[in-house]
Amino acid sequence: MRFYCGLDVHSKTSTLCLLDQRGKQIETVTLTGGWDKPLDRLRAIAALGELTVCYEASLGYGALHDRLAALGARVVVAHPGRLRLIFRTKRKNDRVDAGKLATLLFLDQVPRVHVPSVDTRAWRELIEFRRRLIDKRTAVKNALRSLLRGLGIRSPRGAGLWSKKGRAWLEEQELPTSQARLRRELLLADLDHLGGQIKRVTAELDRLAGLHPGVALLMSVPGVGPRTAEAFIAYVDDPSRFARVRRIGSYAGLVPSQDATGGVNRLGHLTKEGPATLRKLLVEASWRAVAKDPAMEAFFQRVTGGKPERRKVALIAVAHKLARVMLAMLRDGCVYEKREGGLERAAA
Repeated sequence: MRFYCGLDVHSKTSTLCLLDQRGKQIETVTLTGGWDKPLDRLRAIAALGELTVCYEASLGYGALHDRLAALGARVVVAHPGRLRLIFRTKRKNDRVDAGKLATLLFLDQVPRVHVPSVDTRAWRELIEFRRRLIDKRTAVKNALRSLLRGLGIRSPRGAGLWSKKGRAWLEEQELPTSQARLRRELLLADLDHLGGQIKRVTAELDRLAGLHPGVALLMSVPGVGPRTAEAFIAYVDDPSRFARVRRIGSYAGLVPSQDATGGVNRLGHLTKEGPATLRKLLVEASWRAVAKDPAMEAFFQRVTGGKPERRKVALIAVAHKLARVMLAMLRDGCVYEKREGGLERAAA
């Protein structure tokens, strides 16, 4: 006996819709509580026959996948963005959604997402955690600069304010009020605290990077540092899941949206789908790649075409090309060759 279950799961309630092997609905039930109740119900169903469960990817989708797989069920995780394209409707609730998921599952039409291992998910989460710490530190630095500007005090340019000499200069400034001095003191304490946290997280990421030979391989690309290399490997996870190297551009959100109809092909803004951290790191690495690699610089200039307004477009094109090169390197295990011909072969 085969069972197909569409599961609409939330933190407080979960709705499951169960179909039999002919696609006939057996039951639709809403359970109150955490994950334990739907898992207990599905455990009982799995004991009766072959069970396949489908739910949308959301927060905690990996942990739920592992718990469902432990029941002996086949688990299919659906891409929520693509499901919205399939089921555009004005009637939407948990029971309807669970039924639609069950129907798609029975028809084998679920747009699936890749579910990485526990270790890879933890690696990704640590990468994202470091990114958020960096953003917090940037906000603190901006607050300190804002404090100085509001008092008419001109600070050193660039990173000079955050060097030892700049820090000493900042602490020595005579601020006119006790409130301003308190803000400076607390902001500097936040800066020290965040700096220590970032060092600890970075040390752990360096340790994890040392366990993955692909990180050192990707760092052979000019402009690609350890943070970009580790993020690329963590998010790609399995290079073989991309049928073609060019698919990495869509995954990273580095391709334009498209509206092609009636012989007219309109390209819009970037889709910006996929992991934002990976996309941001690839773009940052692209600036360095253009500066360090003649092949990337030539490609950048070719796309720019001598028009300054096309520099942003050209940079995204470089990021897309860089991603294709990196994926090809992981797939084939080849080292980057710093010349035009080597670049083209790696990207093919």
